[in-house]
Amino acid sequence: MSWRPVYNLRRRQWVPRSLADTFSFFERPGNLPLITPPWLGFRVLTAEPLAMARSLALDYRVRVLGIPTRWRSVIAEYDPPRAFRDVQAIGPYRRWDHLHRFRADGGGTAIEDLVVYEPPGGPLGALLHRAVIRRQLDAIFDFRRARIAEMLGSRPPGGPVGQ
Repeated sequence: MSWRPVYNLRRRQWVPRSLADTFSFFERPGNLPLITPPWLGFRVLTAEPLAMARSLALDYRVRVLGIPTRWRSVIAEYDPPRAFRDVQAIGPYRRWDHLHRFRADGGGTAIEDLVVYEPPGGPLGALLHRAVIRRQLDAIFDFRRARIAEMLGSRPPGGPVGQ
């Protein structure tokens, strides 16, 4: 039996938008580059138009630890407007499972990201996780939080969300 480190990342955020508007923003794959840090060189490769649905595969390029990498995410669960889950089908991690949850809360929407991930390389991946990977993921999700607040928090509740 081999030892394989598995990690969890959880982030929560509240935005002053309706549940329907917030979920609608997240189900548009075209918004993903807008909430991804520029230093990752993120580019969607899957041709438009894309409609969020169970089994949708989304291909993109992203720099992981500075290395250009192809990544494919597949929507494994889709339960509008409450949740969707994407899992890595092709990419740098041994496992990447990202659950996005949404619920109406106090005149706005509570957003929760739950990520279960496993870096490649077993014990070496665990060392790399401590030295680099977790800090990079924290920076990515901090950027994402700030962009979501800027994009969804600066408009009055119930107003239109960007296309």
